[in-house]
Amino acid sequence: MKKILVILLALVFCMSLSAACASGSVAPPPAASSPVVPAVSNSPAPETSVSPAPAVLNSPAPSEPATVSFTDDAGRTVDIPSPSTITKMAPSGAVAQMYLMAIAPDLLGTIAASYADSDAKYILPSILSLPIVGQFYGSGDLNYESIASLAPQLVIDIGEPKGTVVEDMDSISTNIGIPAIHITATTQNTPDVFRTLGKLLGREDRGEQIAAFCEMVLSQTDDIMAKVGDNKARVLLCVGNDGLNVIANGSYQASTLDYVTNNLAVVDSPSAKGTGNETDLEQITLWNPDVILFGPDAIYSTVATDPAWNNLEAISSGAYYEMPAGPYKWLCNPPSINIYLGLIWLPKVLYPDYAAYDLFSEVQQYYNLFYGYNLTQADFDALTANSLPK
Repeated sequence: MKKILVILLALVFCMSLSAACASGSVAPPPAASSPVVPAVSNSPAPETSVSPAPAVLNSPAPSEPATVSFTDDAGRTVDIPSPSTITKMAPSGAVAQMYLMAIAPDLLGTIAASYADSDAKYILPSILSLPIVGQFYGSGDLNYESIASLAPQLVIDIGEPKGTVVEDMDSISTNIGIPAIHITATTQNTPDVFRTLGKLLGREDRGEQIAAFCEMVLSQTDDIMAKVGDNKARVLLCVGNDGLNVIANGSYQASTLDYVTNNLAVVDSPSAKGTGNETDLEQITLWNPDVILFGPDAIYSTVATDPAWNNLEAISSGAYYEMPAGPYKWLCNPPSINIYLGLIWLPKVLYPDYAAYDLFSEVQQYYNLFYGYNLTQADFDALTANSLPK
C-alpha cells in the first residue's frame, strides 16, 4: 500500500513540474530589420510597370568593413565607405546628380544648382531643399568649403572622362578630405552604370530596375534603327537665342542625335559644351537639313515668319520641332540620363512607321521611375506642344 502511495505521489509531482515548465517558456525575440522609409512622390503613383525611386536607409552590416577598395573608371584605386555605411553623398555636378537622384535620392546630400519654378514640380521636395554647392565641370563653381562643411562620405563624378580626370578627382579629394571617384557614362553603358551604383550604394535591386528600363529603350531603338538602315533623317539641332549654334556630330552632347539621325553638323572641333558650336545661317543653308530641331531657348516660335529662316526647306515644309524640356532637356545639356527621353521621343517623330510604341506611356514610365513623378496627359501635352508632327 505504501509503495502504491509513493508511486502516486511521484506521478503527481512530475505532472506539476511539467506544467510549470510549459507555462514559463519564452519565444526568442524577432530578428531586427533595417528601417525602411517609404518612397516619396510628388503626386499619386501611376499604374505603371515601374515604381518611383524608393528611399531606403542603409544600416551597417556587422560583418562588413568600414571601407572597401574601389577602382574607378579613371583607373584610380580609392578606399571608399562600404555600402551599408553610406548615409550622405555629393555629386560633382548636374550629370552625376541626375544619376544619383534616380537610384538613391535619400542619400543625396547636395545639388549642383537650383531649379526653375517650371521644373521644380518634377523634383522631389527633399531634393529641392538640399544645399547648392555648384559643380566641378561646366560652370566650374564647385564650393569645396561648403561640401566639406556638409560632410558627405563620398563625391561621385559621372559622365565624360576629361583628359585631366585623374588630377581632377585627386584635387577634389585633397581639397575636401573626402574620397572622390569617377564613373564613365555613355548612352550605351548607362545600364551598367546603374548596376555599378547599385553595388556601391547598397541599392542593387533599384539599380537593376533602372538598368532594365534603359536596356528596353536601347533595344527598342536598336530595332528601329536597324529598320531605318542607311536612310537616317538628315538633321540639325540648333540651340542658343538666335538658333545659330549647333550640337556638333561626334561631340559628347550629340550622342543621342548621332545615334538616331544623320547629324549634319560636322565641324573641325566639336564642342563638349551644351552651347554647341557657333555657325551662321549660310552654313545651315549649305547643310540643307531635312529636319531642324530647336533648343527650348532658341527661336522656334519665330522662324516661320523670318524670311531668312523660311528659305530653308525644313522650315517652309514644317519639318522643324522644339526639343522638349522639363526638368531637363530631352536630348542634351546635360548629356545625362535625360537623353533616354530623347531616345523615346525622337524616333517617334522621325520614324513613326517603325516606332510602334505609345509615346505618352513610355515617357510617363520614365518620369515615374527617374523622378518619382506621376506625369499626366496634360503635363505631357504641355511638354511636347511644339515637339510632335501636327
